[in-house]
Amino acid sequence: MTWQQSLVLGLLATLIVLLIQGKLRPALLFSGAVLVTYLSGLADINAVVGGYTNSSLLTLVLLLLVSLAVEKTRIMSWFANQVGTGSFNKVLVKVWFSTAFLSALVNNTAVVASMLGAVKRNPNHAPSRLLLPMCFAATFGGVLTLIGTSTNLIVNSFLEKMGAEPLGMFDFFMVGAGTLVTGLVAVLLFARRLPEQDTEIDRSSGYFLEAKVSEGSLMAGRSVKENGLRSLKSLYLAEIIRGDQVICPVQPEHELHEGDMLLFCGDVESVGVLQEMKGLDLYGQHRLNGQHLVEVIVSHSSRLVGQTIKDAEFRTHFDAVVLAVRRGETQLTGGLGQIELHAGDTLLLAPGPKFAGNKSLSREFVVVSGLEASTRLDGKRSAAVVVGFLGVLALSVFDLVPLFKGLLIMLVALLLTRVLTLDEIRRRFPLEIWLVVGGALAIADQLERTGLARVIADFLMGEFNGASPLVAFIGIYFFTLVLTELMSNNAAAALAFPMGYQLALSMDVSTMPFILAVLFGASSSFLLPYGYQTNLMVYAAGNYRMPDYLKLALPVSIAYSIGVLIMVPLLFPF
Repeated sequence: MTWQQSLVLGLLATLIVLLIQGKLRPALLFSGAVLVTYLSGLADINAVVGGYTNSSLLTLVLLLLVSLAVEKTRIMSWFANQVGTGSFNKVLVKVWFSTAFLSALVNNTAVVASMLGAVKRNPNHAPSRLLLPMCFAATFGGVLTLIGTSTNLIVNSFLEKMGAEPLGMFDFFMVGAGTLVTGLVAVLLFARRLPEQDTEIDRSSGYFLEAKVSEGSLMAGRSVKENGLRSLKSLYLAEIIRGDQVICPVQPEHELHEGDMLLFCGDVESVGVLQEMKGLDLYGQHRLNGQHLVEVIVSHSSRLVGQTIKDAEFRTHFDAVVLAVRRGETQLTGGLGQIELHAGDTLLLAPGPKFAGNKSLSREFVVVSGLEASTRLDGKRSAAVVVGFLGVLALSVFDLVPLFKGLLIMLVALLLTRVLTLDEIRRRFPLEIWLVVGGALAIADQLERTGLARVIADFLMGEFNGASPLVAFIGIYFFTLVLTELMSNNAAAALAFPMGYQLALSMDVSTMPFILAVLFGASSSFLLPYGYQTNLMVYAAGNYRMPDYLKLALPVSIAYSIGVLIMVPLLFPF
């Protein structure tokens, strides 16, 4: 083995060990490995830069940026609200397929985040029995199309780097559809074993929000319970103000009237939840249209101290709408506009275009920070974003406009129409993914250049001596599955792909089954709640414990693997 091969092998082994330990961020590890190859003279500057400018990687970055606008639309929450009625099995099936369909087109994390609130509000079935199936459905949906998850595009990046034919949008759709069915069977059999958990928030804390029952609202004449307002898990109805009458505490049988002012206590995501409730007008709703939310803390020296939000003419002075107020552990009462502001109050704002340039911000507020949440776009703009996104995908599928060019045009349009802002893009830019994938591509290039990939393939050939390609395919799949449970799915794909691809070449069989073994194996993060961000999101939201989580995660992981191991060899012979 040459010194170049030894160096790359040492880097690879070190990467695997450090990624499994999880003490350092993957972006730092991959970037450091690339730096070592450059400083040692192993790679020149063109080889290093080439990994970070790969066309599939740049397409992935654009896709994630455009998905920020899709997150602001109402389509995902609309889907969630449509699937909430019926028997438990019927709701489960509707949640499963609707989540998978959305996840096939939009980033998994955005789908789960958008549907989380609507699923938690389900008045008929325990959210803890729906949240985990919804999360797993997003993972299954991600492997239906090329753009369903970032891992698919990463694998495609490696194919382009190898000079092979890139994957098409629906090349592995039938395999994904097969796993979707096997997964549904597991969910239907085991979801009832999940506990009924209480996921309500602490009623003495959180943001104070206001909404009004609009004229002609279908909520009027129905009780609080009938309107589903008692089953809000991240939002607590604290008071009803009806003229001079204050109803507190609110009972399930209390009937709502037109013009009632409803006062809630909730988290940041509650803004989007209230925006989407038909028949309710959120405070300041007519001025909301997809703005990124900002959190500010009122300074001791602020002129706002002692004034109400209404008297302070907040929007006129700051070009921002106050959506909610939080005052430590104190539960506020009365209308939002009538709250007298104190030093230290936290305000949740939907800023206008002039807000950031206001010179008095540093004097009036101690802290100004952006949040990873936005208000929802109105109906027209939501429709325009969804139609535009689907149009870009359709043009790409029919080879009329390359996906990269279509996404770039759409991103520019989103910026010009202020659906997205440069500040949002700066803060939500997927730098971690770009560094991990770019670094992985550069390392993979060194595996090829030094001949180490061939050495590894020959070693694997020796281990699989006399074994059929099917056995080798199963081995690569489970190798990738174990990696993705121990580290990020993107890192697992980056490490497993060169080995699987070279093994197929060494065995002189079709590379497609091995490519799909890595692609599907890298998306099989089910067993650990910390293995994938969407797992962690619902783990916290559903108040699950590890034994509860495994009651569904283990059978779903087995069902997924059965689907992959049957469908791939069946549809893509060796």
